[in-house]
Order: sequence, then structure tokens, then C-alpha cells
Amino acid sequence: MARRTTAERKQRRNLAPLLALWPYVKRYPGKVAGAFFFLFLAAATTLALPVAVRRMIDNGFNEASSGLIGAYFGMLIVMAGLLAVASSGRYYFVITLGERVVADLREAVFSHVTRLSPAFFDMNQSGEIVSRLTADTTQIKSAVGATTSVALRNGLLVIGAIAMMVFTSPKLSAMVLAAIPVIVLTLVGFGRSVRRRSRAAQDTLADASAFAAEQIGAIRTLQAYNGEPAVRRYFGGAVESAFQAARSSIKARALLTFVAIFVIFTSIVAVLWFGARDVINGEMSPGTLSQFLLYSVFAAGALGSLSEVWGELSQAAGAAERLIELLDEKPGIAAPGEPARLPSSIRGRIGFNDVSFSYPSRPDLPALHGLTFTVEPGETVAIVGPSGAGKSTILGLLLRYYDPQSGQVTLDGVPVETLDPTDLRNALAVVQQDPTIFATTVAENIRFGRPQADDQAVAEAATAANAQGFIEAMPEGFQTKLGERGITLSGGQRQRLAIARAILRDAPVLLLDEATSALDAESENAVQSALEMLLKGRTTIVIAHRLATILKADRILVMDEGRVVEQGTHSALVAKGGLYSRLAALQFDTEQAP
Repeated sequence: MARRTTAERKQRRNLAPLLALWPYVKRYPGKVAGAFFFLFLAAATTLALPVAVRRMIDNGFNEASSGLIGAYFGMLIVMAGLLAVASSGRYYFVITLGERVVADLREAVFSHVTRLSPAFFDMNQSGEIVSRLTADTTQIKSAVGATTSVALRNGLLVIGAIAMMVFTSPKLSAMVLAAIPVIVLTLVGFGRSVRRRSRAAQDTLADASAFAAEQIGAIRTLQAYNGEPAVRRYFGGAVESAFQAARSSIKARALLTFVAIFVIFTSIVAVLWFGARDVINGEMSPGTLSQFLLYSVFAAGALGSLSEVWGELSQAAGAAERLIELLDEKPGIAAPGEPARLPSSIRGRIGFNDVSFSYPSRPDLPALHGLTFTVEPGETVAIVGPSGAGKSTILGLLLRYYDPQSGQVTLDGVPVETLDPTDLRNALAVVQQDPTIFATTVAENIRFGRPQADDQAVAEAATAANAQGFIEAMPEGFQTKLGERGITLSGGQRQRLAIARAILRDAPVLLLDEATSALDAESENAVQSALEMLLKGRTTIVIAHRLATILKADRILVMDEGRVVEQGTHSALVAKGGLYSRLAALQFDTEQAP
């Protein structure tokens, strides 16, 4: 998710990023109609007040019509009541609409992010994405809610007050209207500056948030290496940069407010001076001048408020632009328009046909070179080799986290790129080397493999993975909540939960990426027994560094530099005297050493 270029940002300004929120707003026509009804009612009531004041001044302060003064004040109370009802109704509908729109927007952005391929996350920090989901949507909530409401109300007041000013005194109105182009040009010019600076502040803050999230997630490593001072300095510098960027935006907004208010009220003072002369000369009644003055104040106050609101809307536009960037990201992996279908009974035959692949983040460093092999239904194939040989990349392509640059990966003869990724992954169960444990209950962590599974199935999966013992020892058993990333569990416990999750999924193809690497000898033996039962009738690919865990595999593929250099059974490969034999000699001799 690269930063937009200057040209792209300019285009965004022309397209008005806030307009992208309209599809979310128009989902709720009732709330929009209610907001506009009360908005117009409040504006109309406000604009009627000066007329009542003029009539009271011109007709209520003489003996002939002194009895009308009570009626005028009574009408003012009625108008105050209408204004109170309209204001409260406007607040309710507008704020509710803002909350609803932002909730939908957050859901839409998060849903879209979950569909993006791993290649996107290889290039972007998760902390910045979370910042856009939280801080930026909060900024937009203010814009869609209170800020937009104030802007619309003041916009109506400006238009209505100017119209009534022209009706009341065309001569004085001409003087006021002469200042309006200056005010509008100021708002537009400074608004662009505010928005540009606001975008820079939001980007800088997101970078700081991403850094903080990364360091907090690795707090044990951070403290183990006494890295706190260096991290504090870096984060302090990032926060200071965010502050300086925010202060630049604030300065622009403050200057905008100063210019707008000074020009507006200076023009009012000038108009009031000319109006007072007309009253003295008998060309205008005191009530008419009061009416004009009130409309001038309404227009001036509304324009002054618009200068502040413009800055807030500019900030929201910057936030909307950042969210639009996320929504504009196209998933690198997506279902075809007419996806192919897997057989109703999946056999699990896996094929890699002349596959070459480089990670998007490292395009000049190929991970696989013309890789070709087949795994037959029900066969257990182990893949071994030195680090960086491309073993885990095979699982990534089979799960379709990425598509190869050339060649083809197939499942039961169907190219995986022609399948809906959801259908493909439903046929696969995976246990990773560093299993992900969520900050929820033990049961929900296991049930992630099959969300509709009942408690009995969850318990049976835990038993099969040799996890029942430590789960029952927890304070609340299966309902015990685990810390973030399963921090309260040992490495072996985390992997046994991940194995239970894969057992519960009951998929025809099983992918094990160092599935027993963190287990002690006793737990490993128990889990190996469970896995042997699980492997029956399933196609299994096992990625392994510890060769002792794959001695019973039907076939072993030995990889080096992205290619299969040897294949066969353990005994045949040892007898061959190649790379596998050297790896086996190194590991087994080390394990047997005193």
C-alpha cells in the first residue's frame, strides 16, 4: 500500500474523497430525511427571529400598539421552543447516522482487508492498517456526524441570511456581498493547505502506531536485549514528528479562522456604520436596521463557523483518502468469474508442474525453479532440505496465498488458480511451525478449524492431539481465555492446540509445517500417535527439519535452492549418500552424541 504520488493526491482532491462515503449514507434514507427535516426547521426558525424582532421594535414601543408587546414576546417563546425541538431532532438523527455510517465503513474496510492476499501484508505494516481502521474512521465519524451537521446548518443560514439581507436592504447588502468572494477564496485556499497537512499528520501518526504495535508484540525480545532505550528514542522521535505535522495543520486552521472572522466582522462594522447614518437620516427604521444587523450577524457567525468546519472536513477528507486507498487495493488472489469445482469426493492428488515462483517482496530472488512433483491420494510425503530451500513456499502456493509466475499447481487435476480460494482451503487443514493462537477461549481456538463443531467434537479433537490433560488443568478448562497470541501457553501447548484445530477440520489434505517441532519427547510421541491415526486415508505433506519425525513417510522429497534434488524413502536416500544422507548423519550423530 504505497503512498499516493502528488498527481494522484491532486486527482483525489478533485474527486472529493468524502463523496466516497455517500454509498454508506444513502443506505439509511429515513435518518437522512429526518436530519434534513429538522435541519431546515431549525434554519427557518432562526431566520424568522429577526423579523419578529423588527416588528417588536417598530410597533411595540409606542403607546398605540403597546398591547402587542406581550404577543410578540409570546411568539418569541414559541419560536424558541421550535428551535429547541429542531436542534435536538437534528442532533439525534445526524449523530446516529454518523455512528451507523462509520460502523458500516469499519466493517467494510476490515472485511476487505481480510480478503487481501498475503503479498499485501508482506509489503505493509499491520499497525498502520489498524490505525486506519481506528483513528481515521474516528475522524470520519466526526465529519459525517456533528461536523457535517454544523456545515449544512451554517450553509443554510448563510444562504437564508444573505437572501433576507438583500430583501431587507439591497444597498447595505451590496457592501456585505463584496466581502464574500474574499472569504470564500480564503476558505478554499486554506482548506487545501489544511487537508494536505492533515494527511501528512495522519500518515506520520500511523507510522508511529505501526512501530509501537510491532514493539509491544515483541516485548519479551525487546526486554531480553535491553532494547528499551533505543525503542523509546525512536518512538519519541516518531511521535514528535507526528506532533510537528499536526501543529503545521493546526497553524493553517488557526490562520484560516483568523482571516475569515476578521474579514467578516470588519465588513459588519462598516455596514452598521452606514446603516446608522440611514436611520439618522430617516431612510431606514430602527427595526429594519436591527433586522439587517441580526441577519448580518447570523451570516457572519455562520461563515466564521464554516471556516473551522472547513478545516475539520479537510482533515476528514484526508482520513477518507487513506481509507479509500485500502478499499482500492485489489486482492492479488481472488476467485475467477466462473470458478471451477472440485469433485464431490476429494481424493487429494496434488501436482506441481514446472512451477517457478518469486515472492513479490523479493522478485529478484526466486524461491522455486521449475519444481515438478506429484503426491498421490492418501500418500504421506515429507519435504526436507536446508533453510531457504523453498519447503514452506510449497504450502503457500498450495493454499494459494500466492500464484506462481509460471507452471501450475493442481488438486485432483484441477488447477488451483481456477478454484474459489474458499473451496480450495476447505479441502486443506494446516498446522504451522509457529501456530497462531487467538486471545479467546481454548474451545474457540480449537473450533476455529470447524466453527459449527459442537463441544463434544472439540473435546475429542483435543484428546486426539494429547491436549486434554493441560486443558483440564486450566482454571476454567475449555472456557479458559488465553492471552494474546497464546502468550500464557508453552510452545508445545500452542502446537497441540493447533493440531487439535486441524484434527477437528477433518479435511482430505493435511499440511504439517514443523507440526511437532516445539514438543518435548513425551508429548511428541503421543502426538505422533495421534497424527498417525489422522493421516490414514488422507493426503499429507510434512515439512520437517527434524528428520526423526518423518522416518515413516511414504516418500521424502529433498529440496535445495528451490528444486527437488532427491526423492525416495529414508533408507534409500541414506544409502544414496547425497544431501539427505549428509543431513541425516549430522542430525542423528548429534542426537546420539553423549
